[in-house]
Amino acid sequence: MTDATDVTDATEAPVMTGVPDAAPAPTPFDHAERRIWSGKAEPYARTYAGLCAHPVAALLDAAEVGPGSRVLDVGCGSGTVSAAAAACGASVYAADAEPGMAEATRRAVPTADVRVAHLPELPYEEGTFDAAIGNFVLNHVGRPREALTELRRITRPGGRVAVTIWRSHGAPGQTLIARAIQAAGLKRPDWLPALAPEDDFPRTPEGLAALLDAAGLLGVECSEVAWEHRCDPDTWWEGAERGIGAIGQVLNSRGAEGIAEARRAYDGLCTEFRTADGLLALPHVALLAWGKA
Repeated sequence: MTDATDVTDATEAPVMTGVPDAAPAPTPFDHAERRIWSGKAEPYARTYAGLCAHPVAALLDAAEVGPGSRVLDVGCGSGTVSAAAAACGASVYAADAEPGMAEATRRAVPTADVRVAHLPELPYEEGTFDAAIGNFVLNHVGRPREALTELRRITRPGGRVAVTIWRSHGAPGQTLIARAIQAAGLKRPDWLPALAPEDDFPRTPEGLAALLDAAGLLGVECSEVAWEHRCDPDTWWEGAERGIGAIGQVLNSRGAEGIAEARRAYDGLCTEFRTADGLLALPHVALLAWGKA
């Protein structure tokens, strides 16, 4: 669960010596997510990491991160949240289920304590952190409520848990590649499961707030964060073509022929978002929620 090369420049956090007996088994969704993201640290950093960085400042504000805060960044990815927290003067800890992502965060934030670990089984003692942050990580776990309960467990009483997810229905920028895939007639692979109905929740402000409430967090608040992500059309396409996320698996489901057909549709759809300088201006909407442990 932990990595022997963890950086420990920060004050050492209490670490559990084993997995709790009650730790739930990974769901089929969890297994699929680990398969999807294996080896994707480098293409993610080059394509979609910039998109996911937009809510970071608001996320840190919601978690009240500041000088001296002991902060955990769960699902740390390329290290954007960890780097921003370190710049605020916080003592930063980070975890990601994908070893390549954990290594990327180590490079980005050499002072952080970075571990390979996954929700809802984090290797920290109860009440360790002043704040626990998950930037879009709930989109990638099989039991979102249990994940939030785990974040509450490792946060001290009165500390904050703050998370982001993508809102449904997606904004036009979020659905661009999906529309191209639909035009090409590509289908979700049989091996790629959706979240189990009993674990799913409405991706609305009310639905996310209710999930935090159910996880035992107090004083929950939730708001929408909207922005336009500007990027090169080829860069936006590359992320999916390289197999990033569930959308990337659907795009690659029929091989080169399916990708080429979807790309033709994509090129036509891009005209709706193309700016005078040739970039795409893609509207996105996320949800930001926080509560007290």
